[in-house]
Amino acid sequence: MKIYINQKEIETQDSISIKELLDMQQITIEGTAIAIDNKLVPKNEWNDRILTDGNKITIIRATFGG
Repeated sequence: MKIYINQKEIETQDSISIKELLDMQQITIEGTAIAIDNKLVPKNEWNDRILTDGNKITIIRATFGG
């Protein structure tokens, strides 16, 4: 299926969760926020939230430093 991560189209397997997607993309959970179709998804739903074809996922990473 096709999904979009930060406006970039990628192909992925069907029935993948947010957590599995983050693992595949090697993105750590710490300091990360996820929105699907412009709606924030709480971290406690990442294991169970299954992505669907055409989802637009926004991944926001906190940066530290000064």
